[in-house]
Amino acid sequence: MKKVFAISWKDAIIRFASPWELVFFIVLPVVFTYLMAGGTPSGETDPRIRLLVVDEAKTSISAQVINELDKSTAVRPEVVTAEVAEAQFSQRRASTLFIIPAGLDLTALKTGTAEAELRQQPNNLNAMVAERAIQTALRRVSSAIGAANTAVSQREKKQPFASETEKQAYFDQSLKTAQELQETAPERVTVIQGATPEQNVDWDPRANSSAGQLITWVFIPLFGISELFAYERTQGTLRRLLTTPTRKATYLLGTLAGQVAMALGQMLLLVAFGIFVMQLGWGREPVALAVILFASALAAAAIGTTMGTFVKTGGQANGLSIMAGMVMALMGGCWYPLELFPAAIQTVVKILPTTWAMQGMLDLVLRGRGLVDILPEAGVLLGFAAIFFVIGVWRFRYE
Repeated sequence: MKKVFAISWKDAIIRFASPWELVFFIVLPVVFTYLMAGGTPSGETDPRIRLLVVDEAKTSISAQVINELDKSTAVRPEVVTAEVAEAQFSQRRASTLFIIPAGLDLTALKTGTAEAELRQQPNNLNAMVAERAIQTALRRVSSAIGAANTAVSQREKKQPFASETEKQAYFDQSLKTAQELQETAPERVTVIQGATPEQNVDWDPRANSSAGQLITWVFIPLFGISELFAYERTQGTLRRLLTTPTRKATYLLGTLAGQVAMALGQMLLLVAFGIFVMQLGWGREPVALAVILFASALAAAAIGTTMGTFVKTGGQANGLSIMAGMVMALMGGCWYPLELFPAAIQTVVKILPTTWAMQGMLDLVLRGRGLVDILPEAGVLLGFAAIFFVIGVWRFRYE
């Protein structure tokens, strides 16, 4: 047992010989987890794009425009003074500034002379989305007024109004009717819900990011076991083991135990970040979490062991481990939800361990499931581990 610990400790010293390794061990995974999740908003935060609105008109028309913007699923209007808006926009704290001038009233809309000012940060996707939302709101308000104007025109052709007061009253009533019809209009878009079994689960991109980045940043170093084997073969370290009473099984156990232990430590750090910073439910089922993390680490370590028996040099192993880790992470749903892939791809990627690791982790952190529910995923991962460990140990050579 002392030999196993000594080999594990030696590998840990080699890995963290450079302080830069800490960047790849915890800093970059945390940063990418945060960025891929779009920050760490709480569940009560409005996810819509913030839109600064300056209402200089303060008329019923400007109020209708703001009301339509507030109904939007894309933008969240925030009415502020001109001074506040100018300051925040110049500091790039908002992507879009919408100014409703004093001349925007019913008369301007009826005559087609209404104008508004829109300012956007350059090359900003949020600003483009906000522009579309503003156009939609203005179109809805103007279409109701257009419908009322048409109704007045048609009424006047059949029977002239006795006075301007009667004409205005007819317009007001027609406008009210048009607005009511807009509110009660049926949906013109058919929504098709994805054929996923979790119909009652609200999707949380933070959970997908936390689990996906955890798998990505842990699997790649574990695949890097292949580079460790290749390096020690080229340096002659493995040959020297023949002169000591250290058996191949002892060396492999020490190497794999050390790498898996470091991977579990990294996993726990990322889980802690998810719990305390991102407010995710990683800690609801600690036993189930331990099982899926351990099974995932074993599967990745086994694949790294097998890869190490095929590569010739450390450079080959490094390139292969990074490429394999990135491809498996992408195809396994670690970067994008697997439901976005075609059905055929969703079936094919079941041959990847990242798919099963991601499924099991999302069962815990997103779907609120327990130990019994993640046992199938853990069993598949342990199956990967058993198969690749057998191949790796069988093909392992000192030279």
